[in-house]
Amino acid sequence: MSGYIEFAAASNFSFLRGASHPQELIAEAANLGHAGFGLCDRNSVAGLVRAYSMKRENNLPIVYHPGARLVFVDGTPDILIYPRDRAAWGRLCRLLTVGNLRAPKGDCFLFVEDLFGHIEGLELIVMAQSSSAPRPLPYPVLPETAVDNDKPLDLLRRLRTAAPGHVRLAAAMLYRGDDRARLARTAALANEARVPLIAVNDVLYHHPDRRPLQDVLTCIREHTTIDRAGRLLAANAERHLKPPAEMARLFRDAPDAIEETLRLSAALAASSFSLGELGYEYPDEALAGFASAQEALAHLTQEGAAKRYPDGVPNNIRATLDHELALIARLKYAPYFLTVHKIVQFARSQNILCQGRGSAANSAVCFCLHITEVDPKRGDLLFERFIAEDRREPPDIDVDFEHDRREEVIQHIYSDYGRDRAGIAATVISYRGRSALRDVGKVFGLSADTIGALASSLWGMGGKHLRNTDVTRAGLSLESPRVQMVLDRVDEIMGFPRHLSQHVGGFVIARGRLDESVPIMNGAMDERTHIEWDKDDLDAVGMMKVDVLGLGMLTCLRKGLDLLAKHYNLGKRVPPGQAREPGPPLRYDLSDIRDEDEAVYDMLCRADSIGVFQVESRAQMSMLPRLRPREFYDLVIEVAIVRPGPIQGDMVHPYLRRRQGIDKVVYPKPEMKAVLGKTLGIPLFQEQAMRIAIVAAGFTPVEADRLRRAMATFRRVGTIGTFQRKMIDGMVKNGYDAAFAERCFRQIEGFGDYGFPESHAASFALLAYASAWLKHHHPAAFACGLLNSQPMGFYAPAQLVQDARRHGVEVLPPDVTASDWDCSLDTNW
Repeated sequence: MSGYIEFAAASNFSFLRGASHPQELIAEAANLGHAGFGLCDRNSVAGLVRAYSMKRENNLPIVYHPGARLVFVDGTPDILIYPRDRAAWGRLCRLLTVGNLRAPKGDCFLFVEDLFGHIEGLELIVMAQSSSAPRPLPYPVLPETAVDNDKPLDLLRRLRTAAPGHVRLAAAMLYRGDDRARLARTAALANEARVPLIAVNDVLYHHPDRRPLQDVLTCIREHTTIDRAGRLLAANAERHLKPPAEMARLFRDAPDAIEETLRLSAALAASSFSLGELGYEYPDEALAGFASAQEALAHLTQEGAAKRYPDGVPNNIRATLDHELALIARLKYAPYFLTVHKIVQFARSQNILCQGRGSAANSAVCFCLHITEVDPKRGDLLFERFIAEDRREPPDIDVDFEHDRREEVIQHIYSDYGRDRAGIAATVISYRGRSALRDVGKVFGLSADTIGALASSLWGMGGKHLRNTDVTRAGLSLESPRVQMVLDRVDEIMGFPRHLSQHVGGFVIARGRLDESVPIMNGAMDERTHIEWDKDDLDAVGMMKVDVLGLGMLTCLRKGLDLLAKHYNLGKRVPPGQAREPGPPLRYDLSDIRDEDEAVYDMLCRADSIGVFQVESRAQMSMLPRLRPREFYDLVIEVAIVRPGPIQGDMVHPYLRRRQGIDKVVYPKPEMKAVLGKTLGIPLFQEQAMRIAIVAAGFTPVEADRLRRAMATFRRVGTIGTFQRKMIDGMVKNGYDAAFAERCFRQIEGFGDYGFPESHAASFALLAYASAWLKHHHPAAFACGLLNSQPMGFYAPAQLVQDARRHGVEVLPPDVTASDWDCSLDTNW
């Protein structure tokens, strides 16, 4: 055998230690000719999916081994862990979960005794030159230890007894002047313990150019400056990936250590374990009386359709439902829809207002299940934008709940499924402009005033670059080497993960133990636990999530509608020929609000929209009289058009000029009319950008979906530029003018800054209309609902009160003898 595989590589998901993205590491390993690559971050698997996706999407000719580096709080040397099979991966995840759940958020308290309880099926590499000092703990959790694990020989013997044939001792050449003598001592220790010696380089970055950034990360982690760091910093820039020939030269005194990397890789490859084969299974969700989840879903859908269409389900709707149910059956997604339906049913049973949005608005099944109130035919949305058979992606349904009662829904999910089967997805908090500038500026000793002046020149949340004028205005010289180092490091650190946080509400639910697929960790909030992977990672490994989100406007609408029932005896409409049952009227729901009310649109055209969902900002109030919405789809466009994506993509004024008849509606080629007809030839929505890529540039659906992902993550990692040449060249090849192709890409690139999907816009437009309806017909109840749902929106309570008075509402001052905690209506006044 010949070659070399690095098994001790840490990415920037070893937070504030690794100085390269997982994608950069595996790509560089392939570029250097490594036969394989092992990634192992500190007590975490958070970065593993990124490298896996890089290999899969770019067909890198390299074997990938996912693992983790266990760092113990009791002073035991670090141990690299690589699972041989799916069961061993589950044990690794459960081991990390044990350490995570006994520690506060963001930390992991592991003891070597924990490892012995999960050791079956794991390959172990003990890091002889990288031991961790014991850490003080906030409470006593140290188990009794049979032997002194500070002695490497005792530890190796214990591990070898517990996992015979699967333990190795690592050796690294550290360029400290005594490398060959240390290698000899390490080899002797391995020989005495009767375990193989394996070569590693203990990698922290993919290229030596990243060493300065790694120094900066060290200073941030240790809360010091670059001038005071001293021996905290590495002595050299050697902890990068090296070519196999260079590693063979360094270990010429121990060639078996190089060969051992290949033997370990072969042992791991024998089981063919891959993150893409986790075997994650969604809960059955079978209902009593039904043979399968699909049969239950079909029954509930038909039952819901009968309620949605009391005069009979139209033939086109029935055909749509049959089509959707057949596709759901082929992809085996019925349990997912049943889960969302069950959560929504619980919310409704507790009188919690909710509304499905996002891709769910594309589905007639979701409409009939009352997950969403948006009829997909109303917005002419396609189900295939929600679930596409060729992409084989899990569905993604977002459900908004009243923001002050969402926690009830979250705790119900934990209680219903158990915390070992349900967890919230992670959100990777990454460095952006201001945060990068603040941390790097402190490292280089810039004053707080200087950092504040520089940070104030960056607007928005994206990764904007500092202009030279911004630097000089802050009193810094562009000629200063230190200033240049600050700017260079800020550019490099942009997009680096800073820490893991919890998603706003994306739940992952498993049939079996969730912590056998991905580790679970504590959240910052009490009674919250979340997993280590974020939305993109979950998509990559085929794990489905349900988004349980909070929305203040739903709270406002629920409180306003409840006031109508309480004070005006207004509730659900009774179908013709059916008598109302005795007792108080049922509460209004979103489906009970009158459609296409001309008076409501008149109010919006006057920009009388203070407090109205999504159209209350000054920019939206300026747009309303120009766009003049007269039907539901006009509101869909209104919601989406006043956003940085369409504005930066130069879409707003061309659309308005065409809508007002100033410019003629033209299409560069006939096939584009089917893509852009509803928006007068201007791409306003994310789905249209994907369709342009397919129709005009020859993208496959999978490639178009990657373009969508690039648009969604552009602010964080700036990946959309990789599609530029392919799209422009593809459009020119298909007969489109080069200038038009470049303009299209610039417009699509604008979606990287808050581009809006049409499906989200449709759901938000429904709530915009509902809030406008309540404001127009019942201004007192609307104002009361707004005041009782604070904080929310653009306006202070005093401004909302003034607006209510302008609409004829009498507002009484507080009265200690009559006022309640919340604002209320007095219909006897």
